[in-house]
Amino acid sequence: MKNYQIVILSLLALLIMSCSGFDKLLKSKDYGLMYKKGLEYYAKKDHYRYTTIFEQLVPIYRGTMQADTIEYYLSEGYYHQGDFLLSAHFFDQFRQNYPRSTFIEQAEYMYAYCYYKSSPRPLLDQETTNSAISAFAEFITKYPNTSKKAEVNRIMHELRSKLIEKAYLSAKLYYDMADYKSAITALKNSLGKFPDSEYREEQLYMILSASYNLAANSVIEKRRERFQNTLDEYYNLMSEYPETKYKREAEKIYASSITVVEKK
Repeated sequence: MKNYQIVILSLLALLIMSCSGFDKLLKSKDYGLMYKKGLEYYAKKDHYRYTTIFEQLVPIYRGTMQADTIEYYLSEGYYHQGDFLLSAHFFDQFRQNYPRSTFIEQAEYMYAYCYYKSSPRPLLDQETTNSAISAFAEFITKYPNTSKKAEVNRIMHELRSKLIEKAYLSAKLYYDMADYKSAITALKNSLGKFPDSEYREEQLYMILSASYNLAANSVIEKRRERFQNTLDEYYNLMSEYPETKYKREAEKIYASSITVVEKK
């Protein structure tokens, strides 16, 4: 037990000495040593320490040969610590300030990738998803022969799928709430924006169902017109998916709607 305690105390002592040495380094004016140690910490992937050092060195080395290295590694440091939006901000600054740097292509990629990493689940606001798509599109335009092309295409597909799911879920929410008028508008907007949606068959059926429910609950003056709209949506669904899995429900809606429309 005593030996175990001695080992623990020794490790704590080493940790305290190490931290004390790092604090001394940060307070020193030996910028050359700080730069050297920053590179060493970077090589060891000690993200907190090299980021802390390079934060202090940015204004000191601005305009020098080392400036782009310091600012690029600083941007990477924020990324590796999980602060993706702050990292995107610094990568954006880097690509504007150092367009001829040897790090420029990677910085452009990381700028987009940080937004990708910040992209939330589909139910939430997708502003950062759209930012990621725009940034990757810009990247591919600038570097059409990049070795990252396949990876970028995969990510772009993933991001677009998230937007499709967001549009689908938002429209479905209106449908589930029985706000049929809003549901029809949202569903049609979703299909107009994403005609190749994997939810297309279901969305066409929801438009049909929402149209029917809207018609069924309408005032007398609007019923005939709205049931005619329902029939139009029935034909839209059946023309695209003649063997749709919603065929039984669709046929019931058709039968009920045609009775109203043909009634004299």
